[in-house]
Amino acid sequence: MRFYSYFTLTVLVAASLSFSAQAGIYTFSDAQGIVHFTNKPSDPRYAKMTRVGFLAESIRYNPAEQRINVTRYLPLVEKAAREHQVDRALLSAVITVESGFDPNAVSSKGAVGLMQLMPATARRYGITNLYDPAQNIQGGAKYLRYLMRKFNNDLSLTLAAYNAGEETVQRYGNRLPPYQETRLYVPKVMDAYRQYQRIKN
Repeated sequence: MRFYSYFTLTVLVAASLSFSAQAGIYTFSDAQGIVHFTNKPSDPRYAKMTRVGFLAESIRYNPAEQRINVTRYLPLVEKAAREHQVDRALLSAVITVESGFDPNAVSSKGAVGLMQLMPATARRYGITNLYDPAQNIQGGAKYLRYLMRKFNNDLSLTLAAYNAGEETVQRYGNRLPPYQETRLYVPKVMDAYRQYQRIKN
């Protein structure tokens, strides 16, 4: 099986962040599986990438460090995805948007680690060290699986609940809460998810 190219996607996301929103980055994968990107597309196969932002306030974006972290944590993502029946592309997308693959990311609200788990959520799933990548990813995967079941596999509601809390989504009649952060968060993760899905094994 060919290496699942999280590393390649990270390079592309890093490149997209280095350009202005107006310039844009375009990408396509050729028949050999090689990913090409440019800011001046000359081939109709190029498609524009969607910029992916990071929400954790403590992140200082470092492309080189993120590339290392994506490769380092790939086995943990794949293990958690298998064990908890969560799409590994979805797990990677959540981690990308939540923390930029920074295991030490901490938000102003107290969310910690790769999947930005709150202490109460960590306790709920038996996580004793929020900074431990393996535990953090396991906890996040368990929580995502729980939310997917609770909201009948509605991915938008699942992500909204991951961001704003399941009680909040329920309080608004199982609809996206009218919070700007959540309204921005859901499409960011969905965009990242689609990008990871396009990368082949």
